[in-house]
Amino acid sequence: MPIEIGLAGWGDHDSLYVSAPKSKDKLPTYGKHFPLVEVDSSFYAIQPPERMAKWADETPASFGFIVKAYQEMTGHQRGQPYYKEADTMYAAFRESLAPLLERGKLRAALFQYPPWFGCTRDAVSLLRETKRRMEGIPCALEFRHQSWFHPSYREKTLGFMREEGWIHSVCDEPQAGEGSIPTILAATDPSYTIVRFHGRNSAGWNNGGGADWRAVRYLYRYSPEELAGWRLQLEELERQSGTIGVIFNNNSGGDAADNAKLLMAMLGQRTPEGKDPLEREAEKPKEPEPEQLDLFDSL
Repeated sequence: MPIEIGLAGWGDHDSLYVSAPKSKDKLPTYGKHFPLVEVDSSFYAIQPPERMAKWADETPASFGFIVKAYQEMTGHQRGQPYYKEADTMYAAFRESLAPLLERGKLRAALFQYPPWFGCTRDAVSLLRETKRRMEGIPCALEFRHQSWFHPSYREKTLGFMREEGWIHSVCDEPQAGEGSIPTILAATDPSYTIVRFHGRNSAGWNNGGGADWRAVRYLYRYSPEELAGWRLQLEELERQSGTIGVIFNNNSGGDAADNAKLLMAMLGQRTPEGKDPLEREAEKPKEPEPEQLDLFDSL
C-alpha cells in the first residue's frame, strides 16, 4: 500500500470500539480499521521487548508501527535523567524495537525534537551522533523549530537528512511562530516518508501553560476541503518516495479516526478487512428490559 494511514495511539479512539470495550481487545480491533499506528507510550518510557512482541502478534502481517523515540533522546526530559549513560539508553531502545524490526513491522523510530531545538552546529552534531547510534534502524526526523526550514537553510537541512539517511516527517500544523514548521513536500528517503496531521488550531498551539494544554493544542477537525487538498500533495510525495505513512494526531476532540477514514475514502482505499472506511460499525442491540408487572396483577 503506497499510502498507509493510521492514528497516533490506539487507546483513545472511542468510535472504533463499539463492540470491543476491553483494553486488551483494542489493538486487534484497531488493526481491522487501519494498517498503521504510532506508538506514543515509548516517548514516556522505553517499552519492554516482550510488550512490543505482543503488539506485533496482535496485528495483521502487513501492519506497521511508527515508534516515538524516548524523551531523553530528544531533549524533552525534565528533571533527573532515568538513564545514567547514553549508551545504556540507546541499547535499551534498540532492544525494544527488535521484535518489530524482526517481524518487518517497524516503519520507523520517530525522533521529534522540541521547539527549542534550533538549527545550530551542536544540534547538527547531535543528530549525526543519534543516527550513528541507531545504525540499521529506520529513523524519522521531525523538527519543531522553524529555523531548520528558513529559506537560507531549507535545502541544506534536506540535503543533510538525505546524506545521513533520515526519513522526513512532514507536518501539517498551525503556522504560529518559531515553534512550528512549514509543510515541506520533500522526501529525504527513497523508500518511506511520514506525514503527521497535528491540526490547525493556531490559538492553542503555543498555549503550553495550562494543565490541559495538550488537549487544547490538538483540538481540531479537518474539513473535507482541507483533506481533499492533501490528496494531490500525497501523490506528489508518493512520486518521490516508495511508501507514505500518514498519522493523524488531532484527537483532543475525538476527530482523528473520522478524519483518517475520510482521507482513506478520498484515496479510494479500503480497510484492512476490505470494508468501506466510512461504514459505521453497528452497535450491539440492547437487551430488552424486563416486563414490569403490576403489584396487583395476581390478586
